[in-house]
Amino acid sequence: MIKSYRGKAVLVTGGTAGIGLATALAFAKHGAECTLTYRFGSADEDEVTARFRALGAPEPHFVQADVSRDYDTDSLLEGMRARHDRIEALIVNASMSLVVNSFDGYDQRGLRKSLEASAWPLVEYTRRAKTIFGSYPRYVVGQSSTGPAAFSVGYDFVAASKSVMETLCKYLSYRLFDEDIAINMVRSRSVRTESFKSTFGAEFSGFAQRLSKESHFLEPEEVAEVTLALCSGLMDGVRGQIVTCDKGTTFFDNLMRLYEEREELGLVWPPREAAE
Repeated sequence: MIKSYRGKAVLVTGGTAGIGLATALAFAKHGAECTLTYRFGSADEDEVTARFRALGAPEPHFVQADVSRDYDTDSLLEGMRARHDRIEALIVNASMSLVVNSFDGYDQRGLRKSLEASAWPLVEYTRRAKTIFGSYPRYVVGQSSTGPAAFSVGYDFVAASKSVMETLCKYLSYRLFDEDIAINMVRSRSVRTESFKSTFGAEFSGFAQRLSKESHFLEPEEVAEVTLALCSGLMDGVRGQIVTCDKGTTFFDNLMRLYEEREELGLVWPPREAAE
């Protein structure tokens, strides 16, 4: 059994949709009082609240906050401090990175903004939590992707931001080794969310479905359960780690796999024209 989260504070940035919402709901099932951040106009609070009510879970607190703005971060944490003595779990899920379509799209300002919004919050939220609460969150989990290890179209700056975030996770774990805090990252792959569609486009989503088995894709809830496990009290010896959640597909989802399953996928080879 995992530790009780009843009455304890959990902060999920970008927590009103996709993996963020699934993660918040996973904690809420165990009694957590969740605070969810989102950018202006990106969430239906009534719809999200209904999801929590359906579970019989505490209703969430919503805060419109830009993770790259210090004022928003301080206001958010001070509001939580009025309700709680400590943040039990901080889930750094929100991210924003420029999609790059060619080398001409490389822009220093775009890279800097991507890092500010997608990598730096892992550090800044952790540091400011200590300033405002007097203690670090007991658990910190950053949401990453396989971008740092594998090519994805247009993912240049996203991958760079996730790489920086993963590196900072390891160094933060070292720097704060003697503190009561466990910092880890979850690398997820092939999770079909609205964020996935907006990043790669609906056309790619359909293409990916054709070339991959349905079972290859992850549900947001599966990633959420990995995050919850890292904050459960059962894995406190795991610190500074990049935990991959991908059903093992990273190993075999390649040209060899496509060739092996070519008939099942409807990929005729050699082409009929050549055979004739």
